[in-house]
Amino acid sequence: MNAYQNTIVENKLKALHKDSEKDHLRIGRGIVKSIFRPLQPIDFKNAYLPITKSQGQFLKKLIIENDCKSIIEFGTSFGISTIYLADAARQTGGKVISTELIEDKAHTAFQNVRDAGLIDYVEIKIGDAMKTLQSHNEAIDFLFLDGWKDLYLPLFQMLEPQFREGTLIYSDNMDMQGTKQFADYLLNRKSSYKTQIVDGGKAFLSTTL
Repeated sequence: MNAYQNTIVENKLKALHKDSEKDHLRIGRGIVKSIFRPLQPIDFKNAYLPITKSQGQFLKKLIIENDCKSIIEFGTSFGISTIYLADAARQTGGKVISTELIEDKAHTAFQNVRDAGLIDYVEIKIGDAMKTLQSHNEAIDFLFLDGWKDLYLPLFQMLEPQFREGTLIYSDNMDMQGTKQFADYLLNRKSSYKTQIVDGGKAFLSTTL
């Protein structure tokens, strides 16, 4: 059964990564709109904005090796990262709570996760993460930040009371505009977090102390 499930997951991820290779066209259309006004999440409603295969495998390895069970994802998009997280949760006996602002994306992600045979390990919440995760009151083992960058810091601070010793936080796209305040927050709290730069400077991996 595990070999069969692994094959289903691998085939689905392969197909999604292949489709996501077209993202530079979708992203370009969104960026063009910034000439006239500030970018908004809706500008990327058709874009995957995916993690790479190596990132996904790294996240999966982190979760399994640290036996993480309570996994929170900010930024479901079309569900590529969610599948990696859920595949790890399947092996730890855990669950992923993911949140996506754009309803159409969330529905597509749900279908993709279901196609991968992992829907039992995932709950996708639709809406503003500051609202959908506001009532979350369970300990968090793993937090994956990959949504709108301006929300990294307020969302992190909102969820911080649910961190435990050893909670892992992977923050993607830390080289992008809008993450400076969050980066400063983490790096200035060395007594609370051990933070390292990973993926060639693209992401932060933090551990609560």
